Amino acid sequence: MNIPTSLKHKPVIVSENYEQVDGRFAGKTDAKGLSLGLAQWNDRGKVDISAKVWRYTGEKWSRQSEELPLHRVLDLSILIARSMSHFREAYRYENLYDPANPTIDRVGLQGDAMTVSVCTDNDRINEDMKLFSQALSDDGELLGERLRVLSSILKDMGY
Repeated sequence: MNIPTSLKHKPVIVSENYEQVDGRFAGKTDAKGLSLGLAQWNDRGKVDISAKVWRYTGEKWSRQSEELPLHRVLDLSILIARSMSHFREAYRYENLYDPANPTIDRVGLQGDAMTVSVCTDNDRINEDMKLFSQALSDDGELLGERLRVLSSILKDMGY
């Protein structure tokens, strides 16, 4: 099934077999494709590129398809990597984080920093930290494969 090209997001680069590689959802997902293209929010004369996850319900393309600016995709990647790094050492804390200092890191971006921290406003944070840690562990091979591929591509690009 081909990603639609008649909608506001205009695909340029696509992965139309994403349902076959969608992590633990592979083969049983409504996320049918990924695309990089011209963003649906573009104004006349101003062009932004976005990434989009295309969802298909079995009958129609879903409104739950997500479109993100590329910098947000990378910011999410940074957040994922920094979180995974935290959980490698989190065993040192009773609840997998230091309640006195819930900030994990401040990642410098554009003259400021993106704060990465444990959400202490979550009233079940101690339980949820354990569940999150277990999910990272369960998906370790899946995530590790993708991080190795990304690392290799970034190294080839000189990063």
